[in-house]
Amino acid sequence: MKKPALIVSILIAVLLIAAPQVTAKTGKIVGWGKYAVGGDLSKGFVAVSAGGIHSLGLKADGSIVAWGANCDERDSYYGQCNVPSLNSGFVAVAAGWYHSLGLKADGSIVAWGNSSQRNVPSPNMGFVAVAAGVRHSLGLKVDGSIAAWGDNHSGLCNVPSPNTGFIAVAGGRNHSLGLKADGYIIAWGNNDYGQCNVPSPNTGFVAITAGYDHNLALKADGSIVAWGGNYTGQCNIPSPNTGFIAVAGGGAHSVGLRGDGSVVAWGNNYSNQCNIPLSNTGFVAVAGGEHHSLSLKVDGSIAAWGDNHLGQCNVPSPNSGFIAIATGESRSLGLKENGSIVAWGYNDYGQCNVPLPNTDFVAVAAGGGYSLGLKTDGSIVAWGDNDFGQCNVPSPNTGFTAIAAGDYHSLGLKQDGSIMAWGYNDYGQCNLPPPNTGFTAVAAGGGHSLGLKQDGSIVAWGSNYAGNCNVPLPNTGFTAIAAGAGHSLGLKQDGSIVAWGDNYYRQCNVPSPNTGFFAIAAGSGYTLALQNTAPVANAGPDQTIEANAPWGAKVHLDGSNSSDEDSTPGTNDDINDFNWYEIDPCDPNANVLLGSGQILDCNLPLGIHTIILEVTDKNGASDSNEVTIIVQDTTPPQFTLSVTPTILWPLNKAMVKITLSWTVSDLCDTDPTVSLVNIQASEPANGDIRVNPNGSIYLKAWRTGNTGSRIYTVTFKAVDDSGNTAQSSAIVTVPHDQRPSK
Repeated sequence: MKKPALIVSILIAVLLIAAPQVTAKTGKIVGWGKYAVGGDLSKGFVAVSAGGIHSLGLKADGSIVAWGANCDERDSYYGQCNVPSLNSGFVAVAAGWYHSLGLKADGSIVAWGNSSQRNVPSPNMGFVAVAAGVRHSLGLKVDGSIAAWGDNHSGLCNVPSPNTGFIAVAGGRNHSLGLKADGYIIAWGNNDYGQCNVPSPNTGFVAITAGYDHNLALKADGSIVAWGGNYTGQCNIPSPNTGFIAVAGGGAHSVGLRGDGSVVAWGNNYSNQCNIPLSNTGFVAVAGGEHHSLSLKVDGSIAAWGDNHLGQCNVPSPNSGFIAIATGESRSLGLKENGSIVAWGYNDYGQCNVPLPNTDFVAVAAGGGYSLGLKTDGSIVAWGDNDFGQCNVPSPNTGFTAIAAGDYHSLGLKQDGSIMAWGYNDYGQCNLPPPNTGFTAVAAGGGHSLGLKQDGSIVAWGSNYAGNCNVPLPNTGFTAIAAGAGHSLGLKQDGSIVAWGDNYYRQCNVPSPNTGFFAIAAGSGYTLALQNTAPVANAGPDQTIEANAPWGAKVHLDGSNSSDEDSTPGTNDDINDFNWYEIDPCDPNANVLLGSGQILDCNLPLGIHTIILEVTDKNGASDSNEVTIIVQDTTPPQFTLSVTPTILWPLNKAMVKITLSWTVSDLCDTDPTVSLVNIQASEPANGDIRVNPNGSIYLKAWRTGNTGSRIYTVTFKAVDDSGNTAQSSAIVTVPHDQRPSK
């Protein structure tokens, strides 16, 4: 019988109450602790750098993405993947073995990881390029000189004279490279693998990089030249060897950036450093094993990364139709929507041999060397390693609603809210604290157990060597739990995570912002979580629109510039609702729903309108944005005045009544106001114009005069509700008989 170990591997239990359905909630993966997992997009990088067991990518927005191991081969933590805060403004990156460098736009260098490589020489300014070796660093100054610091045991920090005219630098394990302005490469330091023997012809190079014992140089034609150590194929450039615009050499692997923004990696992949992170969106569940991770996509496919030496990351085909996942020690489980279980990876105890009939499963869990499956009838099926009775489900094997598998112990949640525990119990992990009632979820760790109560509190029992059973206060408001080898997690109702217990790999240091999380998983020395990023509403620019009808105008509201990081790139598919409201002018606290949709055409009356766009994503997170819409009427009425008679020829000096008529129309006012402006005579005389109180107009027929005729100009105006004015005039003519006036 093997001796149990507390921190052996594991384990994340998948807990499902009923027949599982893929949730609509999606988000990005956030990982921290022993491994930096997840990432951003496989395209959009502008520079790359490969370290010993980690990689760096520089994005177009000046931020850095880091992935791979966050410690050394002996699990000593260095944090080379923990990009410092203020992750912006970077223009270049360099990855060493256990340290990383970032060059800022202001010419300063930021260093993180192994503390002995963080000491940038003073003055930390004027740098134009950086390079990182295993334990030494190089910085190129604007004057063409090279600054070197760190380990100098092979003279790798002794820059050959003259230290001028350099345009690029690179650092390997025990050697350094410098590229001159004329395309010539100089190499110095250790030469055990011929890494200082630059291939001929040593001309036409435009970029250089150094791995552990190998070098890569980029030619002007987009091809790569590689030389030095090739023990893991790090010098075997993938075909076609064309179209490259940047290169990076890692410890024993290489990375090339093509002109189309895609990244190619080859050589040693022990720590997943050649697996370029894919689009980090659309995930609905995560599971963390000892050295590998799984994530379930909303489309039912599984993404796997990490240690793959036993095939635990090789998802069997077809990679579709999955609704739940679980990871154990070097193996993986996936539950299909048809109720069958697929298992792959380490199988020394038959833990991947799902018992027949492989149907009607609704949940899966993976322990150290065994597996559990929950059936639709509430029974549990267990298979694999049973040295400690962890596969001996207690009788009666009915009424279970959730399962959890630890290293060597198992937990089952009953319909009545009680928990049954069986298997290895040397740490009391199977001893349920009373009262054994009111539980809604269970989680099994390396040697401890967790139970979530209906009231949102967590109960922990078993091994407490690292405080992993000491639930932090206040012990309320929890909605989910997860247990790792030696640490514990609780997800709060507000989307924050509480972590406690073993923190050697910083697996309990929840990254900021600690908000928006909706799923958690605990691995061996690291933590995974799914995080929802709230959408950003954009209601578009303010608008001023001309009214074209009495009711106002049709307004086009466009919220398509709203965004959500969790959406598929180029879409807003994570935003469920676009709702448009108008603030009630009579009650600023009241909003009137105008309609829904990313784009909305609606009618608004004349006036100033404050419109609010509220967007809500699949996780219920929302944001709002205001836009001001002014519907105005600046178009004057159409107005035509006419009079009768237009010619006066009555008795001389007789007063004649003028009959007025007009046509008036307006887009927005059905009845504009018409009024007299003035009446003007070409030959003014006293008493020639009379306007009565009732509005009737009389004009005198002066037939005598010195000109051909006397002309009266009658002018009226039409004013609409918006104050727009139109004037129209009519002419009344009195012909003269050419007799002198008396």
